[in-house]
Amino acid sequence: MAKLRHNAGMNREIHCDLPIGVFDSGVGGLTVLKAIQEALPNENLVYLGDTARLPYGTKSPVSIERYATQAAAKLQEQGIKALVVACNTASAVALAALRAQMDDVPVIGVIGPGAAAAVEARPAGKHLVLATEATVGLGAYRIAIAERDPVAEVREQACEMLVSLAEEGWSNGEIARAIVRRYLDEATVAVPDTIILGCTHFPLLKDTIQDVADDDIVVVDSASTTARVVREVLERGALRRNSDSPGLLRLLATDGATRFARVGGQFLGRELSHRDVELVDL
Repeated sequence: MAKLRHNAGMNREIHCDLPIGVFDSGVGGLTVLKAIQEALPNENLVYLGDTARLPYGTKSPVSIERYATQAAAKLQEQGIKALVVACNTASAVALAALRAQMDDVPVIGVIGPGAAAAVEARPAGKHLVLATEATVGLGAYRIAIAERDPVAEVREQACEMLVSLAEEGWSNGEIARAIVRRYLDEATVAVPDTIILGCTHFPLLKDTIQDVADDDIVVVDSASTTARVVREVLERGALRRNSDSPGLLRLLATDGATRFARVGGQFLGRELSHRDVELVDL
């Protein structure tokens, strides 16, 4: 019996050493991955950017669900202990399908944590969601906030140019400030209580958005709030890695390793080479 208990303990330790899987349609989800690294520096991570088929936001819900489940299956092949859907569109469309597919592997999206953080910060408040056109069209944040706070007011604003600013590395300066100010002017009739960064690119612009917005507006970063939820899920499931050594990171992409490295380095805050990126097929 002692030997069986020893083996069970070893199996649990091996399971806890498995990486957290993170996927997005491109490199934007690296902001979520970076936040997870900061919150859980000893965890192993594997990131998949489905760069061959980005953006998901222009696709039909049927295609989005198919792409998301294929990406999750690829990460399952790597052996993961949790899945983070670091894509607002996939979180809005495919979360239920992914949870059914992943069986006993916990699946965490980015929309629920962001909505919960906004409601916690400003109950019965006015919330402004900055997102891509696809996420705004799906109304996912509006639904998620209403489930948690039925009297809250939600306004959603599509901000496609902020994606380009983030990818070009123009996250601060007068151009960025002018564009952010224009979007906020278009979006707000009354001053909101919170601004929710409803796209994984937008945390790169958080300081600029906060600078342009009124001082008493809470800017909710879905990347950092998702990282906190990931930590809570691992702790509840006794899935934390029992090691003092820094976790390992693997980067996977379905196309364009050179561009992935160039743009992704801006999101991670460190230089990447195309040799750091493995190309895979889904």
